[in-house]
Amino acid sequence: MPLNRPALTLGAGPRSVQDARRWVVSTLREIGRDDLVESAELAISEIVTNALLHGTPPIVVRVRGTREHPRIEVADQSTEAPTLPQPPTGDELEDLLTVGRGLSIVARASEAWGAEIEDDGKTVWCTPAAEFADDEGPTGLITGLLGGAPTGEVPVDPMRFRLLAVPVRDYTSFHNHFRELRREVRLLAMAHESDYPLASTLAEVFNQLGRPLTLATMREEVRRAQESDLPTVDLQVEMGREEARGVARFIELLDLTDAFAREEKMLSLARDPRQVAFQSWFLGEFVRQAEGLQPTPWRAPADREADAPVERRSSVS
Repeated sequence: MPLNRPALTLGAGPRSVQDARRWVVSTLREIGRDDLVESAELAISEIVTNALLHGTPPIVVRVRGTREHPRIEVADQSTEAPTLPQPPTGDELEDLLTVGRGLSIVARASEAWGAEIEDDGKTVWCTPAAEFADDEGPTGLITGLLGGAPTGEVPVDPMRFRLLAVPVRDYTSFHNHFRELRREVRLLAMAHESDYPLASTLAEVFNQLGRPLTLATMREEVRRAQESDLPTVDLQVEMGREEARGVARFIELLDLTDAFAREEKMLSLARDPRQVAFQSWFLGEFVRQAEGLQPTPWRAPADREADAPVERRSSVS
């Protein structure tokens, strides 16, 4: 059963570690996972301490994943990746002072752990283990925007795409859904690939297609429209022609993730009809225009002929 518990936002004081520990323990006991409490207490204490010392507020704690595989996440607005634990040197004082030493406790208390770096912050996560490891535990996995924000590379065979009358609310919903879904499949693939083999395939496609679909230029234009209380905005996006044609595969991917979500194999919920309608239009415009067709503006589902069920465009199938 997927978990979707409300998040806990922490203050900047030393009580935050205690608050996070109590909250995570309470959540695990509520879902009947008392066997994970001891390891979770150790892990969350170290992750939150690291966030307080090296992160940027606000610091938010979540328990996500599923009851079978709960995952603890601590998010902050720093894009600096955590320093992974280094092998012990044999010098007790040096080992004690080494940066990242606290994360070695996270490693030993986890089945898998790591950090997901986004352009507006990072999430350090772990799946607590039933027993504290005698060895060094699993190696931390750092994913996402390694080395900082995208570099703005010029695409091969660039085209200028026009997206007309983009509804601000729907684009924001798509962007948030995309990021949540991308992170979810990445973490499932890394932590529980044997239980969720489809997650690895989904994560690979997200990595290939994620950059052109979440360009900072689009987000900035939408942000300005929000500040001006505009319901819609026209966007111009530069993308490679073949890159745009490849978006058709992403549309198929979203259908697969909906099916995956309905089976309660992941936290993210299946899309509602309006999300399907908007995303089919928005993504389909890249495919259509890459084939030389003229842009068509967005029309809300209620404006479609006789409120007919939403159909996939033939050009993206």
